[in-house]
Amino acid sequence: MTDSSDFVVVGAGLAGAATAWQLASRGHQVALLERNVPASHAGSSHGSARIFRYAYPDAFYTRAVLESKALWDGLADASGTSLITPCGAVDYGPERNPRLLASVLAGEGIEHELLSAAEARRRWPQIAFDTEVLWHPGAGVIDAEVVVNAMVKLAVGHGARLVTGWELQSVERTGAGYRLRSSTGETVDAGNVVISAGGWLPGLLGQLSLPAGFLAGLPGIIVRQEQAFHFKYRDHDGGAAAGSTAPGARGWPTFIHKAAEIQAYGLPGGRDAGYAGQKVAEYNGGRLIPSAAEQTGEVDPANRRRVVDYVRRYLPGLDPEPYAETTCLFTNTPNEDFLIDRADNVTVLSPCSGHGAKFAPLIGQWAADLATGAGNVPSRFRTASSTAVTT
Repeated sequence: MTDSSDFVVVGAGLAGAATAWQLASRGHQVALLERNVPASHAGSSHGSARIFRYAYPDAFYTRAVLESKALWDGLADASGTSLITPCGAVDYGPERNPRLLASVLAGEGIEHELLSAAEARRRWPQIAFDTEVLWHPGAGVIDAEVVVNAMVKLAVGHGARLVTGWELQSVERTGAGYRLRSSTGETVDAGNVVISAGGWLPGLLGQLSLPAGFLAGLPGIIVRQEQAFHFKYRDHDGGAAAGSTAPGARGWPTFIHKAAEIQAYGLPGGRDAGYAGQKVAEYNGGRLIPSAAEQTGEVDPANRRRVVDYVRRYLPGLDPEPYAETTCLFTNTPNEDFLIDRADNVTVLSPCSGHGAKFAPLIGQWAADLATGAGNVPSRFRTASSTAVTT
């Protein structure tokens, strides 16, 4: 028996759920197909801790965060759910260029301070800053799993159909549109298809009935099995003040630190860490894998040693022995721009999990505009057209 929908969205992570919500809220008939469950731990959108921030060296992305924040506020109102916990952010390190970041924020009218390392250490003695520091209090932490479930619920409330345990195997052209076939032989027909398959995308591209020229123009898609570690606060109430943005607050902000030897980031771990510690990871420190199908879930001991050494050196407010650890997927293009493009009636969506979470509702809007023809997306996200380094 073959079901049919006007729009089929494949993948119920942040981007796919956002796209399904946008399409359904506009009155389209939508099926959302997920290989596991929404915000699955096998994908990139699970857990309670993703960074929301405005600081980018490229003003394009800072402006996009501003646009996205309005959509976040609308999503929170519509779902009746708190989605972003404010805690502010600090950016520092010889490779991070806090002054450039400050100039971008100033140009967009975003509240911020540029502090000397000594000033920052007095404010946050739990962090050993090695350069001047950008502080912007509007940053926070996104609960990705709560967000996905909120968007799926809203999409279903607008009439979308969620199908779980449905693993896409192929998309075939038919006279009227497309037929999607699962790994168990089930089929769904659609006039339009949106593929938001995250780390599984490299293994699917050849099965999507896309024009050869379109495929040849796509940027390379890089998948990494990343690791994240949770370290307890030495101060037993270290997490209690994490939501404070007062200038004298000693709570933990999110941070991005680009030292010469390592690029690290951290944020309050929230529910993932039992509210007891900070999530810390090396950015793009995991091993390359052909696709998400090759992930093992095994933490790399060498990466663990690097992060533990980093915590000992730069984060004196944490116990340097991790009490929890996990793996996750980063799916990036070579220059870390997003991929949001369309050929015929198939939209390919890869928002790059290294920094895409904060844009989720905006990515859904862009993808829905492109898929329906209601609007376009920034040209840098179309095939082979982007050149900027973003993070």
